[in-house]
Amino acid sequence: MPVPTAFARDQWYVAAYGSEVGGEEVLARTVCGEPLALYRTPEGEAVALADRCVHRRYPLSEGTLEDGRLVCGYHGFTYDRAGTCVSVPGQARVPRTARVASYPLAELDGFVWVWIGDPARADVSAVPRAPWLADPEWTVVRGMEPLNARYGLLVDNLLDLSHETFLHGGYIGTPEVAATPITTEADEERGIVRVSRHMDDAECPPFYADSTGLKGRVSRWQDIEYHAPCLYLLHSRIAPVGSVPGADGSDPDAFHTEIAYAITPSTETTTYDFWLVARDFAREDEGVSGFLHEFNRTVVLQDVTALDILEKVTAEEEGRRVQELSVGIDAGGLAARRVLERMIAGSAQPAAGGVLGGPEAVAGGPEAVAAR
Repeated sequence: MPVPTAFARDQWYVAAYGSEVGGEEVLARTVCGEPLALYRTPEGEAVALADRCVHRRYPLSEGTLEDGRLVCGYHGFTYDRAGTCVSVPGQARVPRTARVASYPLAELDGFVWVWIGDPARADVSAVPRAPWLADPEWTVVRGMEPLNARYGLLVDNLLDLSHETFLHGGYIGTPEVAATPITTEADEERGIVRVSRHMDDAECPPFYADSTGLKGRVSRWQDIEYHAPCLYLLHSRIAPVGSVPGADGSDPDAFHTEIAYAITPSTETTTYDFWLVARDFAREDEGVSGFLHEFNRTVVLQDVTALDILEKVTAEEEGRRVQELSVGIDAGGLAARRVLERMIAGSAQPAAGGVLGGPEAVAGGPEAVAAR
């Protein structure tokens, strides 16, 4: 079963952090091959329009915002938040078919989620949640790194953390990560894969030793939830050896980090890697925040380098009969591939560039519906 490059449509994907989308400039992102222009109205609502003007397909992200409307920077065609063209230069009449797609959005947990597929099927209640990312009881550091690699390679990477021992030694990797067996569960109907690795007596890596103050041997738990296709959650627990949570769920001796990745395919061979680290300790300590941001970004960039190399190898071998060997540690990644293939098979057909209309508007595509 190969790593997928096709996209599962009729799904929610993270297009940006909420802090990236403003009311003065337009943000360009490409999600599942769909060029998007993101901005905010004066009322603070986020908007995602197809990033191609209906006139000559100039990127609307190169335009300007005027009173909550997006003005194309080439010929001045002006669009409202629903994607309807409301002004055309040099004439009073606006062609009836002059409009671009407006994509359903949801802002949750600090993310701007965009629905790629049939707007009529967008259900905000289906967005997977990571509530601690916007919880004042947790402190969060975050970033985003682009990959020149297909998104399936990042899914594989994150569902098999044994690579920490070898790729991230001196940061988050220790011998016990690769040596400890995993347990894997897959709910293919709901699109959720869980992988757990509990290390009862392990070396404490610098990422945790220098942020928590724990030294020497620790109890280290890694519990993964992958909500296909986009959201990956790692519930990480570090505690003194022998410490376990109480029967009532209390865990006062432990340090908890909630690590999240939004894995957003941009094109078939490029990916946005949104990453966040939330913690329930040293919450007011800016030094700890700076350390975790720097260390986690270094780890992410190590993955980026490895996956960019792997993409080149994968592309070179495309179409050839190449044997890929899988073993026990790959159970989570293989389950994720099955889930993604199932989602892809049930996907809606892609839009034609996100532009609506008939002969006057140049191209065809889906109706523009906003669900906020």
